[in-house]
Amino acid sequence: MNTTEEPLAIALYSELFMVDQLARAMLAKALPKGMELSHFSVLNHLARSNEERSPAQLARLFHVTRGAMTNTLGKLEAAGHVHIRPDWDDARRKFVAISPSGRSARDAALQSVAPLLGRTVQEVGADRVRSALPIIREMRMELELNQE
Repeated sequence: MNTTEEPLAIALYSELFMVDQLARAMLAKALPKGMELSHFSVLNHLARSNEERSPAQLARLFHVTRGAMTNTLGKLEAAGHVHIRPDWDDARRKFVAISPSGRSARDAALQSVAPLLGRTVQEVGADRVRSALPIIREMRMELELNQE
């Protein structure tokens, strides 16, 4: 990177970090009592994919340690929001699926955060957000490649 691109990169990532911080704070306040952002994220992923995942797959997907994912899954299982079962072919592995209770909890959380997210898109402008998404997605994919 040449020196003229450095201030641009710093400004870009400063804005991304601040948006991330503000969005997380806004969502954390809006989520139903007792639900953490990590819980919502896992439930939302499982509900959208409608497939079982291993804890290791979820940890990789969310870029957290296996220990952190195990902690999140333990809380979700205790709340009855996920089912964790052994892999019938390899007893060392487990699989996680969303439960009906988890789907209901995710839907309730989505109802509480959707208006806030929608308001932000409305204020910025749907067309502008739509045009920014491919760039942000490409940046995410580039960063994911650099993680491996």
